[in-house]
Amino acid sequence: MNKIILIFIFLFLINCSFNKNSKFWSKSKEIKKELDLIEIFKKEETLKREFNSNVKVRLISKPIKNSFINNFDNNNGRTNFTGLIDKSSRYNFSKIKDFSLIEPELSLQKDAFYFFDNKGSILKFQSSTGKLLWKKNIYTNREKKMNPIIFMDNNNEILIVADTISKYYAINSYNGELVWKKNNTSPFYSQIKIYKDKFFVLDFENVLRCFSIKNGDELWNIKSEKTLLKSHKKLSLVIINNRLIFNNSVGDISAIDLNTGKLIWQTPTVSRTIYTDILFLKVSDIIGDKNNVYFSSNKNNFFSINIENGFINWQQKINSSLRPTISDNFIFTISEEGYFVLIDKRNGNIVRSTFIFDRFKEKVLKKIKPVGFILGADKTYLTTNNGKLIIIDTLTGKSENILNIDRDKISRPFVLNQELFIIKDNSIIRLN
Repeated sequence: MNKIILIFIFLFLINCSFNKNSKFWSKSKEIKKELDLIEIFKKEETLKREFNSNVKVRLISKPIKNSFINNFDNNNGRTNFTGLIDKSSRYNFSKIKDFSLIEPELSLQKDAFYFFDNKGSILKFQSSTGKLLWKKNIYTNREKKMNPIIFMDNNNEILIVADTISKYYAINSYNGELVWKKNNTSPFYSQIKIYKDKFFVLDFENVLRCFSIKNGDELWNIKSEKTLLKSHKKLSLVIINNRLIFNNSVGDISAIDLNTGKLIWQTPTVSRTIYTDILFLKVSDIIGDKNNVYFSSNKNNFFSINIENGFINWQQKINSSLRPTISDNFIFTISEEGYFVLIDKRNGNIVRSTFIFDRFKEKVLKKIKPVGFILGADKTYLTTNNGKLIIIDTLTGKSENILNIDRDKISRPFVLNQELFIIKDNSIIRLN
């Protein structure tokens, strides 16, 4: 019965979302024409074909200056990376166990970045020279054998660290000295979000915890949905309008008041009737503007949700767990099937869908999956699970070139000081 209700609601939303009012910018910054958008999905069908593939868009706003980009920006918009890729260098470390199953992130800071190795050592590199500035490991020999996965964020002076063996601690970002160290009752598996003198992180029991940066003391916590079955996808947090918006392992998205820790709203986005769905659920990082947040999942759903009340503005049938990107009134995403999709963020209309795996042979297409992407000044850079970097023309949606980075999985791209960084299982690759 619940499934029938959900299907009815979805069809209603879809019928409302597709109209003939979606527009795009011409070179003269004037409306050129109206796109004749039609309803392209039926029932549970996902996006598996090109749509308006000849549409060329013009992005008006300037790309973000990326001398320093916080990994976890609410908007993760277009960067000013120009894509002059002509040489590479490596920052080597011990091989990371189960690299193919995790989603490691660089923590960026002006002319430096932080990462970790297989034994839990924190590494700080100078991005311009490749010099190792310091290395710090706070773990015992027994803990090193557990191969902790580390999540980080920094506020320039302090690097906050949380891991999958229930530890969290702070390190002086200038010299690598330990500031304080604490233990949690459960492992962590989420982004870290710093806000003033506090930081926020989700543990494996779907408990959102607020800690003091000064000493690591827990200030308050909020218990989200508790379940025996959990997705191993890293959870996401964003801060907008004094609210912290976050997801949990069962697909709920919630908002809390940053000052009081009070839950404002919680919106379920996944049916609880089939527990295996939750076990294999992968939800994208949340992105947001001043009014709404956006995210998608590998369960064929893309959402826009109102920040004030948690109401679903629109819902679209796109199968993706990649972090989307906002630029102007558009949202860019890439589906698991290899379609580069452009969405009108105001109403959820699909403006364009272009197949970008067209350069691969049929036998490769069955195995290839997108890992992550970043928008440059006019190009989009996508990494795949078979070690490829695909360069896409953002304005046309067409793939232009494929670079071989590695044979196996590589991370999503990161941009710092007009250089592109990609993580593999034993090194970080810098592309100029």
